[in-house]
Amino acid sequence: MAQLSQAITHAPAGAPAERTEAHGNKAGLQQLAWLAGKVRGADGDGYRYLLAARFALINLAAFALLGAAWIHGFVDKVLAADPTRLVIVIGLVFLAGFVLCAWKILVTSREINRVRAFDPLERSRAAEYLGMTRGLDGGGRGMVAAALRLKLLSRIAVVRQIANSLVVLGLIGTVIGFIIALSGVDPAAAGKAEAIAPMVTTLIEGMSVALYTTLVGAALNLWLTANYQMLASGTANLVATLMEFGESHART
Repeated sequence: MAQLSQAITHAPAGAPAERTEAHGNKAGLQQLAWLAGKVRGADGDGYRYLLAARFALINLAAFALLGAAWIHGFVDKVLAADPTRLVIVIGLVFLAGFVLCAWKILVTSREINRVRAFDPLERSRAAEYLGMTRGLDGGGRGMVAAALRLKLLSRIAVVRQIANSLVVLGLIGTVIGFIIALSGVDPAAAGKAEAIAPMVTTLIEGMSVALYTTLVGAALNLWLTANYQMLASGTANLVATLMEFGESHART
């Protein structure tokens, strides 16, 4: 009777423990989502798409300045003074870099939001990062974060390269402009009055190409570089948010 009583006493204690463990394994993802919400609190809701909003605001002002230059005829003047059409090439290269930068900023902003409002059933950088750091110590998690930072920065480096190429194209335009300017100079005919006017016209045309292509290349480089710095800052913020999220999860 004592053995039977002991068996009856211990049996109910073991069965619920097994059921609790199984239930805990099944509800692990839901608990992780709840934990992430507690860690982040309500802060994420007030900063949704902040990076994209900053990008839109700054570029709205830049496009407003470009529109003002167009209205006052400066853009038409630049295009008319460039027979080589290198200014158009520089503008197209800038547009390609700008669109690429805008897309990467939107993706980065969305990933930051997904970390702040983590959903374990949604594919995201946060879920990826948790998978890579699961079971690692602090040093291992730091190495994963450093590798992730390098990976993300290498993916946005193309925007910086496009921005740098705008300056190079402007310098090429400078060289072409000087070549055009000097091609019309004939030292042998410099003493003839009728030959001076064509030489001056060619000289002015070449100098216009040199100056305007340099100006456009430098201005668009500054514009795209400002957007790249915003993208780089957002990427660093994404990595820092992922590290904070991973450390918060590792401490629980």
